[in-house]
Amino acid sequence: MWTHKAWAGRFVPRSLPAGERLRAYAGWCNAVEGNTTFYAIPTRDTVATWARQTDPGFRFVVKLPKIVTHERRLAGVETEMRAFLDAIEPLGDRAVLWTQLPGSFGPSDVDALGRFLRRLPAGRRRAVEVRHPGFHTDARSTSSLERTLADADAEWVPFDTTVFFRRPPASEAEQDAWGKKPRLPRRTRALTDRPIVRYLGRDSAEETAEGWRPWTEVVAEWLREGRSPTVFVHTPDNDDAPALARRFHDDVRALVPGLAPLPEPEPIEPATLF
Repeated sequence: MWTHKAWAGRFVPRSLPAGERLRAYAGWCNAVEGNTTFYAIPTRDTVATWARQTDPGFRFVVKLPKIVTHERRLAGVETEMRAFLDAIEPLGDRAVLWTQLPGSFGPSDVDALGRFLRRLPAGRRRAVEVRHPGFHTDARSTSSLERTLADADAEWVPFDTTVFFRRPPASEAEQDAWGKKPRLPRRTRALTDRPIVRYLGRDSAEETAEGWRPWTEVVAEWLREGRSPTVFVHTPDNDDAPALARRFHDDVRALVPGLAPLPEPEPIEPATLF
């Protein structure tokens, strides 16, 4: 995401090469979703540059490759997982292994998920995002998944789209997201000491901020319990996402004054004619 075109000149300097923009992004936020790893395993050297551009406390939630989760559905992926784990090794314990499963991966597949999670290296933080409605609407399926995740010390990552689907789309970006994002109920239960939340708002910054109010209360309570949550704020076009993430952090700090502020971003140089 740190190479998002709309961020150039606003959140990252236009003059920075794409391979160096993570450093500027890390001045706005202290965590990032690694979506590019879903489409291709990066080289170890590339990941090493990510590590060098960020502070030791910066968190990476890196998505497992598509061939692992969607094409082979967690079976027969030893070679691919060895390559992936070797590639992200420079991130050390800052990386969370994010298993995002397709909507067709349902309650009957939980045993396969359990076997896969048990084979991941000890000490690696892991998180799972499921999109099959059965996990959210059937109590037995919910309990089964929670037990499987707890046995592997894995977190359940909720993707909260309730605010987004509250009313029909009003822009091209919202229309595009309307047909792609899952419609799932809000889930606020944490299973580990490091819960992860993905929240999708609307094009309107005010509507997005109004919609995350329940999460500020939940996250504040997690912090009071001694947990260390990571929250990602999305909108259909993500053009203002870094600023919105900082606004969410400020809203939580209003409830938990002891929460440390985010880093101060470096000034972006003004556009010039020459």
